Amino acid sequence: MLKFVIQKLRKRWSPKKISTWLKRNKNMNVSHETIYQYIYVQAKGELKKELISMLRQHKPKRQKRGKVKEKRGVIPEMISIEQRPTEVADRSVPGHWEGDLIIGKDHQSALGTLVERSSRYLLLVHLESKDAESVRLAFAKKLRSMPRDLKRSLTYDRGKEMAQHKQFTISTKMQVYFCDPHSPWQRGTNENTNGLVRDFFPKGTDFNKVSKQEVSKIQRWINERPRETLNDKTPIETIKELFSQL
Repeated sequence: MLKFVIQKLRKRWSPKKISTWLKRNKNMNVSHETIYQYIYVQAKGELKKELISMLRQHKPKRQKRGKVKEKRGVIPEMISIEQRPTEVADRSVPGHWEGDLIIGKDHQSALGTLVERSSRYLLLVHLESKDAESVRLAFAKKLRSMPRDLKRSLTYDRGKEMAQHKQFTISTKMQVYFCDPHSPWQRGTNENTNGLVRDFFPKGTDFNKVSKQEVSKIQRWINERPRETLNDKTPIETIKELFSQL
């Protein structure tokens, strides 16, 4: 089993994906935390450095888990990710999205990202501002192109830009679920997609100087990129299949 884990880490599989695959295909209950513990505690020397370099964050030390004091303020009436239906976690039903902001230069601009969990289809949201009302309106407008059955829920972190989640739910009929503090792995699809977006818009990008046309072009390029998780289909092909089924 250890040999398999190392092999998949070298292929840039996340510990979460490895854990899920083992449970589904080998009936082995190995949590992603156990894999992180192996990387950061048990692995030594060059192997440890290599495995850490395979992780998305490349952090030399693992952040301690447990209760972390939330410094971003409390959003009223949040619904926890723990209350999400099972169909969201296992991707058995399409229409469940993950969302985030990619922050620009000097925290003065941002680009919104919305990713559908089943198809990995990406919507990039050009933002005039990153306050809660602007984000709510821009996200809702972007999602209007999706049919009703592909708009079921949105999973978000605890960023204050989603403070108007109740109004967002009223306008889109999409329930918003909030992740635990400092838990980006709970939006793993979105985090991985953000990494692809950063290939085109690296840190330090001033999104105020990026046109809507450029944002649309990058969205199209990413959605036309084949994905191993989709059996080498592209997100655009997969979302079109879902459209035809609906």
